[in-house]
Amino acid sequence: MIELIGVTKSFGSNRVLQGIDLTVPSGESMVIIGGSGTGKSVLLKCILGLVRPDGGRILLDGADVRTASRDAFLARFGMLFQGGALFDSLTVWQNVAFRLLRGALKRPKAEAREIAIEKLRRVGLRPEVADLYPAELSGGMQKRVGLARAIAAEPEIIFFDEPTTGLDPIMSGVINELIREIVTEMGATAMTITHDMSSVRAIADRVAMLHDGVIKWTGPIGELDRTEDPYVQQFIHGRAEGPIAAIR
Repeated sequence: MIELIGVTKSFGSNRVLQGIDLTVPSGESMVIIGGSGTGKSVLLKCILGLVRPDGGRILLDGADVRTASRDAFLARFGMLFQGGALFDSLTVWQNVAFRLLRGALKRPKAEAREIAIEKLRRVGLRPEVADLYPAELSGGMQKRVGLARAIAAEPEIIFFDEPTTGLDPIMSGVINELIREIVTEMGATAMTITHDMSSVRAIADRVAMLHDGVIKWTGPIGELDRTEDPYVQQFIHGRAEGPIAAIR
């Protein structure tokens, strides 16, 4: 579904991506792990076209994303943002139905509200929540609203940017289970970036390790603990000693 070939990106002298080669098969859940500041978010932004790579190619279903119609291209994606990124001035249902109220995916208001309430139910929120504002919700509820918004337009591909950041362990487990269930039900292709190993084990079909601007290792989730790759072993076990230098 998604293929990256030699993708590079620098910001001034900071070479963030130094030749990314990665394939994300259709209908699978790929999780990209790596420390803070390794370029995981930049990689997602390059795929979405929010950041233009300096070199390399990004293919979606074999077609170069640079030549695709932007509206048609973006309509295939949904995204759960790290901080929720809900609009404070909009009600919950308006947040969920944001894409359905404008642009190429526009639906009648009543229909958009109905879809929003259905998606809220899918993530475990009651219909009464629909008319509240984000500030009236807990962090876990806000994250669920963000997930409902990500799936509202029935996307083929869903990105999850640090989906459990700021949540307690129990709510993190709930969100991980919801993501896994929803991705499986929809048959969607998923790409998640995280450093939370509980999320990795709950969500991933395949895992890729990003460090120093390149993919150091990639493989099925079942091989994660068995691989002898020193970068992976240091990261998943949180060891201070190893090839990944700690920032002091």
